[in-house]
Amino acid sequence: MTDARFPYGRKGHVPPVMGAPALEARAVCVAYPGASRPALDGVSLCVPVGAHVALVGPNGSGKSTLLKAAANLLPLRSGELRVYGNPPGACHHRVAYLPQRSRIDWRFPITVRGLVTTGRYVHLGWLRRPGPRDDDAVADVLDLLGLSALAERQIGQLSGGQQQRALLARALAQEADLLLLDEPLNAVDAETRAIVADVLAKLRRQGKTVVVATHDLGRLESDFDGALYLTAGREMPPPPGAFVGVPVGQHRA
Repeated sequence: MTDARFPYGRKGHVPPVMGAPALEARAVCVAYPGASRPALDGVSLCVPVGAHVALVGPNGSGKSTLLKAAANLLPLRSGELRVYGNPPGACHHRVAYLPQRSRIDWRFPITVRGLVTTGRYVHLGWLRRPGPRDDDAVADVLDLLGLSALAERQIGQLSGGQQQRALLARALAQEADLLLLDEPLNAVDAETRAIVADVLAKLRRQGKTVVVATHDLGRLESDFDGALYLTAGREMPPPPGAFVGVPVGQHRA
């Protein structure tokens, strides 16, 4: 079996392969539908379980594309991609994806609590309603992200930083082992930046694996174990003097 039979609910999900990395890409090529050229071309990556890895590069470098492919939102044109030793999508419980804030329709009529609760749907199946266990998980992450007082507010009424925290809360509510975070600190206020940094530190203590697309070069050494540098869809050697950490790409020492 290569794919879960049900995107929601626990039936048909594949256990992790013992000893496999959390995320491994080998010469991955990904193209968006209708595009003549790939957005990601020949990229390799190996993220050990428990590691925190940064994807670094300008807009259009392929960072978001790699995260979407790992989240099973984009198909591969060629190459191989494995999540805990299995194809992407083999177990939706294990992977949480945080999209860029600009990709969300913030006019949608849902409260902050409702948005965060959608992070629990992967555990519920198609017909079950959230129960006390789910309500407690949502309450915990709302408190962690400083959103408890805003829980009943419509998401469009939030500031940019609050919206970013709400998206992160939804990802955390899933209780996944691998978190794929696309620009979680882009254009946010100082309060949100500090809260997100604290959350990432907590995830590290919990042994969670985190892959973050980021432009923030100032915190790479303090927040991450390794970095992969991308330009125009291809992996590039790190610039002179740039943070490398534990090599995770094909440009390994």
